[in-house]
Amino acid sequence: MGTTAVPLPTGPQHTMRTLKDKLPPLGTLGPFIALLAACAFFATQSDRFLTGGNLSLVLQQVMVVGVIAIGQTLIILTAGIDLSCGMVMALGGVVMTKFATELGLPPALAIGCGLAVTTLFGLINGLLVTRIKLPPFIVTLGTLNIAFAITQLYSGSQTITGLPDALTALGATFSIGGTEVAWGTLLMLALFGLTWFVLRETAAGRHVYAVGNNAEATRLVGIPTQKVLLGVYVVAGLFYGIASLLSVARTGVGDPNAGQTENLDAITAVVLGGTSLFGGRGVVLGTLVGALIVGVFRNGLTLMGVSSIYQVLVTGVLVILAVATDQLSRKGAR
Repeated sequence: MGTTAVPLPTGPQHTMRTLKDKLPPLGTLGPFIALLAACAFFATQSDRFLTGGNLSLVLQQVMVVGVIAIGQTLIILTAGIDLSCGMVMALGGVVMTKFATELGLPPALAIGCGLAVTTLFGLINGLLVTRIKLPPFIVTLGTLNIAFAITQLYSGSQTITGLPDALTALGATFSIGGTEVAWGTLLMLALFGLTWFVLRETAAGRHVYAVGNNAEATRLVGIPTQKVLLGVYVVAGLFYGIASLLSVARTGVGDPNAGQTENLDAITAVVLGGTSLFGGRGVVLGTLVGALIVGVFRNGLTLMGVSSIYQVLVTGVLVILAVATDQLSRKGAR
């Protein structure tokens, strides 16, 4: 018997469906559109906003929170959350600076010790979540307080100064077309690009999304969900350590009072970037856009002469809108 060829669908409706399939989802485009809209608005309010120097300043202002937010994104993708990230970052900075100035360690070794401390906190968080099955919220709330106490005790609540140049090198700038760009900004962008590639193109990245979507189903198909979760918290701790170095480089001191609001700022960036707090959905480049949205709003409102308290108010409204949008989109998908 012969087979009858099935005609391919044609016409305007098929063309529209094909175009829709090729376009990124609205959840991915939404944060970028919001960023463009914010830039357009503030450009009309201040002639200084779109200057190269000001835009470079925005990037420098978000580079610490941006790198913290990479680790936060990994954890939120697995349906967890990390409240300790800001204080762990502060502890890492104090360890780096104290080891270099008081113990006289070579800068590279001092930096390595700081990275080890923040990674250790990530390991502790991961073990408590995976082995003892404690909720991430409770675990990281506890380690937030532990990191804060250790930071204050070890530093004596004193700022560490007189740092070697190697610790502040990432805060130095180079010129591109007459605009000064910080080396730390390039590091932040490179880390976002690397994380995006790993999550998108590797099996380990796909496992992170799978655990966030349905941990039990992922376990049943043979993926070691506990190892994936533990690895996510450890890698997040490493990112907090890199953020410590960026914070030290930007301020030129080891500040025991750093990290007070960075945990909330990082979560804000992740949520504004379109990553679902329920796990399994999001793009790390969206987190970069989310961090830039917060940075643009704060910078733009400052140029307009708006009080800093209103900047905090606007940030809170943005977070509620982003979470509400995520919740409504989840209901619409059911």
